[in-house]
Amino acid sequence: MSDDEPDGDAQPEDRATIEPTMTDHPDENDSDHEETEPHQTDEGRDLRRTLNYVLLAGLSLVALIATLQLYFNVSSAINQWISHEYRSLFQAAFNLVVLLLVGSAMVWQVRRLRE
Repeated sequence: MSDDEPDGDAQPEDRATIEPTMTDHPDENDSDHEETEPHQTDEGRDLRRTLNYVLLAGLSLVALIATLQLYFNVSSAINQWISHEYRSLFQAAFNLVVLLLVGSAMVWQVRRLRE
């Protein structure tokens, strides 16, 4: 017996693959649905992209305000608690940490916009 011929002992196929589901029935307006579906998807994609740009702008504004406030408060704390010779080192380290955090958040958002 060759491999192409079915065995008499073959298992019956899965029922889900044989019987159609309720969604498999053709609809009279099926061609209309196919034409409008890509258009709706494009609108959804455009809306999502616009919302992502708005989110990026909002994040940038919040990051700017928070960075300025935090910068002035930390500078004040550094001036109060750190001796004069180490102040510039601590301020530079703090600025670098803030810059890295804001930069990584912005890169993450830009990557989402490119999707």
